[in-house]
Amino acid sequence: MVEGPKFTGLIGGNNNNNDNNYYDFTQGFYQKLGEGTNMSVDSMQTSNAGGSVSMSVDNSSVGSNDSLTHILSHPGLKPVSHNYSVGQSVFRPGKVNHVLNDDALAQALMDHRCPTQGLENYDEWTIDLRKLNMGTAFAQGAFGKLYRGTYNGEDVAIKILERPENSPEKAQVMEQQFQQEVMMLATLRHPNIVRFIGACRKPMVWCIVTEYAKGGSVRQFLTRRQNRAVPLKLAVKQALDVARGMAYVHGLGFIHRDLKSDNLLISADKSIKIADFGVARIEVQTEGMTPETGTYRWMAPEMIQHRPYTQKVDVYSFGIVLWELITGLLPFQNMTAVQAAFAVVNKSVRPVIPNDCLPVLSEIMTRCWDTEPEVRPPFTEIVHMLENAEMEIMTTVRKARFRCCMTQPMTVD
Repeated sequence: MVEGPKFTGLIGGNNNNNDNNYYDFTQGFYQKLGEGTNMSVDSMQTSNAGGSVSMSVDNSSVGSNDSLTHILSHPGLKPVSHNYSVGQSVFRPGKVNHVLNDDALAQALMDHRCPTQGLENYDEWTIDLRKLNMGTAFAQGAFGKLYRGTYNGEDVAIKILERPENSPEKAQVMEQQFQQEVMMLATLRHPNIVRFIGACRKPMVWCIVTEYAKGGSVRQFLTRRQNRAVPLKLAVKQALDVARGMAYVHGLGFIHRDLKSDNLLISADKSIKIADFGVARIEVQTEGMTPETGTYRWMAPEMIQHRPYTQKVDVYSFGIVLWELITGLLPFQNMTAVQAAFAVVNKSVRPVIPNDCLPVLSEIMTRCWDTEPEVRPPFTEIVHMLENAEMEIMTTVRKARFRCCMTQPMTVD
């Protein structure tokens, strides 16, 4: 697996060598449980099926390493040998799958003998573990797992991260990252942003709970279509959901930094929810920010090149997402992620826009993924352009569909 450069600084922290481990545990690389680990990692585009964290195990996620395929081995999170099980001691009968009896992370979270700690300025968001019913894990990574469950009877996604017991430096940085994500999720309240339920800290684990999106991710949706024609009306509606959500995010001064179809979830009402704010940062604090954050297939060239960047990196990523929605295809599908990054930066390669694409949509994509960030439109303008496109579709091409016959894998900007 290709490994990218390590981060040498952290917002609010000291720039020292200890921070070089940042990517080893804060990116949240997840894979579906039960998947083999000897397959081509770049081709394994799994998704989180409703969780709030990306589970793409693409080597385009920079800083990934082979540890993401290993079972958690934290010495403090080994299965505990007690005379009771998690299901017996914490959960009400019939609420928990028996598999959780041997789940070390679930035990560490739900052990009533360990006190729940505050969230530092966000105590009102502390969840009541008595109201949390955990189902089985559906994804895992090097430093945590994702579970489906219920909270107060509502379906939720539960992310549990383990505290590195033998590395105080890693634990400190992980805690800062946890607090950052809690702050982001508690602040963002929008119909197109995944809804934050709450979080909690325990001596050995951190937990974040969000709404569960029943429709899975947009990437899953597009994969299920198997490159069949995507209804134009649906593509524009989904793009509008994303653009409106991102306009809200940018309006608060934040940058997402990993906008991609794996991080766009489909809710029960078919609306799109933007998820995975674990790597988001406040824009004014860009100096020292991790330039490699994100995923190569969707990553703006200035991030790939480690140059200074602004909110416009999200606009670039949106252009790629819009292309995905229109074509149903994986960006640069005939390349590895690293090859795609090289082509984007050194050859100004971009995905091929279908010949029958509406001019307004073609214009949006072309402007969004322009090499020069200042050329890329703000999301407020993108929303307006997409609303015009939606009106045009309703009045002139109501039944239009894109039928993408890709004659070449890329085009040059």
